[in-house]
Amino acid sequence: MALTRRQKEVLDFISGFVQDKGYSPSYEEIAGGLSLASLATVHKHIEALEAKHYLKRGFNQSRSIEIAPRFFEEQKRFGDRAVATMPPPAMPVVPLLGRIAAGAPVEAVSGQASLEFADFAGDSETYALEVRGDSMIEDHILNGDYVLIKRTREVRDGDIVVALVRGSETTLKRFYREADGRARLQPANSSMEPIVVALADLDIQGKLLAVLRKYRN
Repeated sequence: MALTRRQKEVLDFISGFVQDKGYSPSYEEIAGGLSLASLATVHKHIEALEAKHYLKRGFNQSRSIEIAPRFFEEQKRFGDRAVATMPPPAMPVVPLLGRIAAGAPVEAVSGQASLEFADFAGDSETYALEVRGDSMIEDHILNGDYVLIKRTREVRDGDIVVALVRGSETTLKRFYREADGRARLQPANSSMEPIVVALADLDIQGKLLAVLRKYRN
């Protein structure tokens, strides 16, 4: 996915700043260095560059922007024009051979379809997080799993969401609106209590699309 002119300017500014200073710029420094109108504009460009895998960003941390390996790889191979002209990498496709029972055995039926991972991660508004903790184990989301998240603020009761609570703590929980104007973030672990918070103190950062688990020998 090619970059826009402004996205390339933002990426080049961040790269140059890190080379000169040894640490990443703040959003204020990016806005000032490129004469951008607002921090919201900077945030929009950073999100786009992260979605295109040119930047990595930590949640809720100052100066947490990092140049991702893709930028350096393309600079090495193609020079300064690389990030403006490179096509997106092809999404992997694997054969979808049929269905298998996880309960009582059923007749195996082979198929000729394929599973395209673009169905899960082809949208620039999709990102991944690694799960830490066991608050969602009863929804079969385990410590060490990876979750694919769709950036959105529009969620329904019962959706599993990424929520920023009071500007400091990000958590994965089921979302419910309470009658008193508050929100309940419900863990899927009967040993844990829900988080109840005013809607004004809650920032929904996305909702769950898929869970990925890698088994190692």
